[in-house]
Amino acid sequence: MTIADSVFPMDNGASCVPLTPEEENRIVSELIQESELNLKEGQLFYVISNRWFSRWQRYAGPCVGILSTDNQSSDGQHANTIHSEIGDRPGQIDNSDIISNGNNCDGNNFDIHRMLEEGKDYVLVPQKVWERLLEWYKGGPALPRKVISQGVGQKQYSVEVYPLSLKVTDARDNSQSIVQLSKQATIRELYELVCKVKGLEQNKACLWDYFNLNKDSVLEVSDQTLEDANLSMDQDILLEVSLDSDHSSHSGVHSMGNELALVPLEPSRSSMSIAGGPTMSNGHSAGSSFNLYQGSSVSSSLTNMDDKHDAYRGERGGLAGLQNLGNTCFMNSSLQCLVHTPPLVEFFLQDYSEEINMDNPLGMRGELALAFGDLLRKLWSSGRTAIAPRAFKGKLARFAPQFSGYNQHDSQELLAFLLDGLHEDLNRVKQKPYIEMKDTDGRPDEEVAYECWKNHMARNDSLIVDVCQGQYKSTLVCPVCGKISITFDPFMYLSLPLPSTVTRTMTVTIFYSDGSGLPMPYTVNVLKHGCCRDLCQALGIACCLKSDEMLLLAEVYEHKIYRYLDNALESLTSIKDDEHIVAYRLKSGARKTKIEVMHRWMDKMKGGERKLFGTPLVTYLVENPQYGADIEESVHKLLAPLRKAYSSTKSHDDDEKENGFISAGSDEQSNISNTQSEPRNPTIGSREQEGTSSGESSFQLVLTNERCLSCEPFDRASFIKPSQHIRVFLDWTDKEHELYDASYLRDLPEVHKTGFTVKKTKQEAISLFSCMEAFLTEEPLGPDDMWYCPRCKEHRQATKKLDLWKLPEILVFHLKRFSYSRYLKNKLDTFVNFPIHDLDLTKYVKSKDGQSYKYNLYAISNHYGGLGGGHYTAYAKLIDENKWYHFDDSHVTPADEAEIKSSAAYVLFYQRVRS
Repeated sequence: MTIADSVFPMDNGASCVPLTPEEENRIVSELIQESELNLKEGQLFYVISNRWFSRWQRYAGPCVGILSTDNQSSDGQHANTIHSEIGDRPGQIDNSDIISNGNNCDGNNFDIHRMLEEGKDYVLVPQKVWERLLEWYKGGPALPRKVISQGVGQKQYSVEVYPLSLKVTDARDNSQSIVQLSKQATIRELYELVCKVKGLEQNKACLWDYFNLNKDSVLEVSDQTLEDANLSMDQDILLEVSLDSDHSSHSGVHSMGNELALVPLEPSRSSMSIAGGPTMSNGHSAGSSFNLYQGSSVSSSLTNMDDKHDAYRGERGGLAGLQNLGNTCFMNSSLQCLVHTPPLVEFFLQDYSEEINMDNPLGMRGELALAFGDLLRKLWSSGRTAIAPRAFKGKLARFAPQFSGYNQHDSQELLAFLLDGLHEDLNRVKQKPYIEMKDTDGRPDEEVAYECWKNHMARNDSLIVDVCQGQYKSTLVCPVCGKISITFDPFMYLSLPLPSTVTRTMTVTIFYSDGSGLPMPYTVNVLKHGCCRDLCQALGIACCLKSDEMLLLAEVYEHKIYRYLDNALESLTSIKDDEHIVAYRLKSGARKTKIEVMHRWMDKMKGGERKLFGTPLVTYLVENPQYGADIEESVHKLLAPLRKAYSSTKSHDDDEKENGFISAGSDEQSNISNTQSEPRNPTIGSREQEGTSSGESSFQLVLTNERCLSCEPFDRASFIKPSQHIRVFLDWTDKEHELYDASYLRDLPEVHKTGFTVKKTKQEAISLFSCMEAFLTEEPLGPDDMWYCPRCKEHRQATKKLDLWKLPEILVFHLKRFSYSRYLKNKLDTFVNFPIHDLDLTKYVKSKDGQSYKYNLYAISNHYGGLGGGHYTAYAKLIDENKWYHFDDSHVTPADEAEIKSSAAYVLFYQRVRS
């Protein structure tokens, strides 16, 4: 169905003029921008299958503001911000691939398959966008979802794609019902919904938090949200029904058959017990408690503090697992590493109430530290009984909404948030002073480092600073004026890259932009942390580049130029192994009109649809002073090396005249002059020298916009003016394939072939020290991380060098296993050989503060599997027992020291060896 066949009805029943793809795209983009400016709680968004939406974007063009990947690509990972082809107008909206078979209990909203990923499986569009798309395309079903606000202080808005699903068990007959409502709904609304489903009067119903099929607590009718009540996805709720119509309070009820009996309520959860007291067998203290602050929802188990080391002894201390609440293994892994950090254990098993800072605007009113301390105490007093960290997860969702819900997250990102949050909640500084930083002015490093640390401590003083924060020296050098800037900054962990080797092998195909030779791939070795200038130099030597020539690097994606790597200082780390990099061999000097030549073929199986293939060619146009640049002449020079030996009775020129295949587009269409130039018949190649009259060319020039969606004829006698960037499309037919060898344009090699056909006999291994050296290597800042040079008064791409200056008692290493490019995410399973005992970092530390620089390993956060999924576990050592244990959610098992080293190691925790 073509656009011309589509007529959209107006509200009054009359027909309206069909919209072009550009008009649809413009309307949708404007509505998205309007929605973003007016985002508020309760606003409706609609879920649309990305399978359908990516088809629409191939037809109408990409929309800014909507996360979407093109599932039609070979690996499903590529962003649809680049389209290799123009798609047909899609059919009706079809959400069938993302919805479950059944509806939820209210019969209106459809369930969406669990664990779908935004941008890959579905997209979210504002209500007005949905209404327009539905008007144009029909279909469905409609999947409305509301915007909710989360977090304390600075609210964060998000669309609640998956409402909270609760399983309600009726105590009368053990029947089960499922109810769904927002996590921001109140317990009062939960009662209303359950009573509606069950046909009950609200004053006769009592709901229990029935987590793990145990009566945890009565859910009092109140305006407390379900999220704050720590109700989690798919958990159980127990419904008990009273036969006493006067029963209107739910202050403690117990089912006895079909009747209810009152039972004593649990102590109020508003009290926080931290002081000592004898510990009972269930882990709760018999000592008195005090109200730490009004409204606290954190309760704490008490441990006998007469001997704080008792908790370490025997089976009871530190061997409890953490239940998985639904993809919370990332959280459990980080928590087990932290709750087995000796200084934290010692601190939180004592009375730490005076350390809580409830007034810090950067903190969480002390609630995160209290929730963590409560969880740590439970884990160290519950024997081997696994703990459900529901209260802690509730606090986490409240203060860090990015970790709410039940999707998999990064354990290191959570760790970073926890360390920073604990620091602010325990910050001993109540009023942070304003401190103006001084310039180094050539002063000794020791003096500047001491001054910086003193200023840092004046605003930041906590247990976390005491044991987890170090200091590194950062040196920036301006590449223009040579200005040197030195700062000494604190750190909480070190993120180390994983260099497989010092050098890197890269394969790049070089194309001649003057048509003087065939394209040729070259493989060179460069420094792994080098820059594009190093790659160009290596390639120049390999291809015997002349003194008046230069190389222009470019990345090719889906047969288009995705980007030019024209910044000589751009790091080679920005080029991934699976990317296609080419170099165009050009004459040095002033650049004028750049032309990109792309190749298309007609897919007869799809009704003549044109598709891109091969590698684009790039050149600068040959210009005539009188007429401007002749596109045809420049293109044919590029194609000359691809000419085959041809033995037909027709001359090559006759074939070219009959089967010319050029159409053109421009990035600056509005600047192209459509004024008729002086009439002439242009020649192509060297026809006149061959004695063949060129005659009237059959080539057709077509101007397009950047996405190649709209076309308008371009007069044959017009010529492109200088200082433009234009694109030319060559439409290949069988005739052209007879004339030219297109194989040189295909099979573009990747930067580095990973060799899937060759089975590795031994796993690649690198040392932790090589990771450290890569971290400390000087490198240029990225284009998006420019430094403002105070001498030049401009932003510069300075070089940066890090050195370790001061190391903390607890040293955390984050191994950067996850890498991200524009359209591909990857995980490195490289085995890192790290010391378990006596990690000596003496040679890397610049200051000599008398501290020991040797460390012993005591915990590891592991990640198994690929990106976006996989599973997290932890290894932790009970220091007093000198034994290792494996913590896999609820399961805790002994581990041999020999097995803790693996390619799954992700975050390493070390403690200083005291001299």
